[in-house]
Formats: sequence, C-alpha cells, structure tokens
Amino acid sequence: MSKEKYWEGKQYAFFSHKDCEYFPCHKTNDTENFNCLFCYCPLYALGDQCGGNFHYTKEGIKDCSKCGLPHKRDNFGYITGKYNEIMEIAKKNRRNPDKE
Repeated sequence: MSKEKYWEGKQYAFFSHKDCEYFPCHKTNDTENFNCLFCYCPLYALGDQCGGNFHYTKEGIKDCSKCGLPHKRDNFGYITGKYNEIMEIAKKNRRNPDKE
C-alpha cells in the first residue's frame, strides 16, 4: 500500500501554462501532465548531481534540452527534496561583505 506524498493533489505542486508560446518547451507525449512550475529548473546549479538527463557542450555549458525531469507532475517532491543541496551551494557562493 503506497503512502500519499504530502504534495500529491495540491494545487501548488502543478501548473501547466498551455497558453505559453513555448508550451511544451520539451518533447512530450503527455501534455496533460507537463508541469511548468519549474520552468527554469532550480536543479541546474547542482551540475552533474541534478539527476536529470543532460550533457555538457564542448564549451562546457550544461545542456538540459533533452531533460524532462522538472516537467513531470510526479517530480515535485524530487525537486523540492534537493533544495538543501541548492542552499549549500548558495551558502558557498554568498559574498561576505566583512571580508571584501
């Protein structure tokens, strides 16, 4: 018996912007479950630890054009579960005005 996740069925966990001129921004066979909530993926900053389908270009830029991870209805929990890792990166990158 599967336990319902805290976010399942909640309006804040899913948004589909079908009127967007870019919808869908990634190839999909399931536009009814295409989540636009994370239009710009918050996991990008995690580099190769994001868990998505990406590759690095020869210029060293992360290319996520074939990744649908943030756009799947069921991945809200996965993405928000990575926020602690994102906060750690932000802490490392935070400027310390006292040391400048």
